[in-house]
Amino acid sequence: MRIGVISDTHGLLRPQALAALRGSDHIVHAGDIGDPSILAALREVASLTAVRGNNDRAAWAADLPDRADVTLGGVRIHVLHDMATLALDALEPRPRVVIAGHSHKPMSVVRDGVLLLNPGSAGPRRFTLPISIGELIVDGASVRARTVELAADKAR
Repeated sequence: MRIGVISDTHGLLRPQALAALRGSDHIVHAGDIGDPSILAALREVASLTAVRGNNDRAAWAADLPDRADVTLGGVRIHVLHDMATLALDALEPRPRVVIAGHSHKPMSVVRDGVLLLNPGSAGPRRFTLPISIGELIVDGASVRARTVELAADKAR
């Protein structure tokens, strides 16, 4: 199973991000979406789990959860916007993967047996950080993550 992971679009869904997410069985958006049309476009590609980010304050975002738990390919995934607010020991049952955004910095690390994934930012460039999305590949008991850096020469 291929899970596309995107975050921090801030109202900008780049064609490169959409192209990279095509072929996903499911997409996770880890917040700071910025525009409801982004969710609609992602839903045209695959089923979607999305959470609200700290910048998603408009009325359209009111129904989005702050956190979500989803099981995909038999793997429990916890989604939130800011990894700094994660209380991993308090999560029951314990997830296999935690996905968050917020920092705009891509990260994939295993801590206490849990894969922590930040896909980075797919929206407007922040400082010199890359523009990127993430990908999870679930194959039975195996879960692999990778970051996909996107070319930033075209927007919208």
